[in-house]
Parts: sequence; C-alpha cells; structure tokens
Amino acid sequence: MSIVFTILALIFMAAVAVVLVMGLGNMMRGGPGNTSQKLMRARVMLQAIAVAVIVGAIWFARGS
Repeated sequence: MSIVFTILALIFMAAVAVVLVMGLGNMMRGGPGNTSQKLMRARVMLQAIAVAVIVGAIWFARGS
C-alpha cells in the first residue's frame, strides 16, 4: 500500500509543477490575469491534495 501512496504523491507533485510552469509561462508572455488566477487556484488545490497524500502515507507507514 505504501507504493500506492508514493505513486500518488509523485503524480500530484508533478501536476503541481506542471501547473506552476504553465502559470509562469502565462505571466511571462503577458497573458490574461483571469487565467493566472485560475492556474493559481488549481496549483493551491493540487498542493493541498499532495500534502494530504504525503501525510496519509506517513500516517499509514507509522501505523503498520
């Protein structure tokens, strides 16, 4: 089960990185502010999920 948590954590961390790069690219080329806001919200949501998965993995590993 620990492998599942590890894979999920890696997937969400990669998703955070992708959304972050997309947001930075939007800012650099002077894209619309609305898009930047949506990307920021998506990044924060993905970070929260990633942290929850990592905490769950630690909790599960300590309980076993």
